[in-house]
Amino acid sequence: MGRAAACYLAERGYRVYAASRTPETLQDVVSEDLLPLKLDITDPASIASVLDGIERIDVLVNNAGYGLVSTVEDVTEEEMFAQFDVNVFGVMRMCKAVIPKMRTARSGVIINISSFLGKIGLPLLTFYNASKYAVEGITDSLRYELKDFNIRVHSIMPGFFDTNFARDNLVTNAMTFSEDSSYAKLVSTLAPMIVEQINHGNNTQEVAVLIEEIIERDDFPARCTVGDKAKKFIPMKKELSDEEFERRVSDYYGV
Repeated sequence: MGRAAACYLAERGYRVYAASRTPETLQDVVSEDLLPLKLDITDPASIASVLDGIERIDVLVNNAGYGLVSTVEDVTEEEMFAQFDVNVFGVMRMCKAVIPKMRTARSGVIINISSFLGKIGLPLLTFYNASKYAVEGITDSLRYELKDFNIRVHSIMPGFFDTNFARDNLVTNAMTFSEDSSYAKLVSTLAPMIVEQINHGNNTQEVAVLIEEIIERDDFPARCTVGDKAKKFIPMKKELSDEEFERRVSDYYGV
C-alpha cells in the first residue's frame, strides 16, 4: 500500500518522501517528486535525523505495520512488545515528530492506515487486532487535540489487499504453529483462509486513490473503509448485536 500510494501521489504532483527501512527497494521508482528515505519508526533518533532535514510536511501517512499471528497463551514478551512498538508506538512517534511542523504551519493532514480488524476481533490475531484498535483510539483522540491548529486526522480501515503482507509481514509464533499445539485445529482452519484472502485481495491502487481524496477534501469523514472484507464486515458490525456479529464471523471463518 505504501509503495502504491507513494507512486500514485508523486505522479499526481505531490512531493513524496517515501520512508522505509529498506529504501533501496524503491530505487526503481525514484523521481524528482519521489524521494526514498531510510527511516526506522521504532528508533526516535532515526526519525529525528530524517525529519530535521525536512522543513515542511503537509501530510503524514502512517502506513508501516506487520501482523503477529499467535495465541495469547503462547506469545512471548518480545513478540508482544514488538507488535505494539511498530503498529502503535511507531504511529505515535511519527505523529509526535511531525505535529510541531504542522502546528507551526497551522495546517496538516494525518492519515493512519489502520485495518478493518481495528473494529473486529479474530482469533490468532489478537495482538494485531489490539494494535489496530489502538490506532483507532489514537485517531479519535488526536482529532480533538489538533483541531484548533487546523490539522485533520483520519484513519483508513482496509480489508484484505493483494500485497506482500502475507508473504513478508506476518510473524508466526512457533508454539502456536507447532504440530502438537493445543490450537492446531484452529490454526489449520483459519490461517490458510486468511493468507488466501490476503493474496487474492483488492488492488492497492484503491488505497492510493482514497489517500488523495482524503488529502483534497476538507470535509472527509473521520474514517473510512476500503476493500471487500472491510465493506462487508464493518457495516454488519454496526447493525448487529455483539453476540450475533460474533456468530456470523464464526460461521464465515469456520471457527
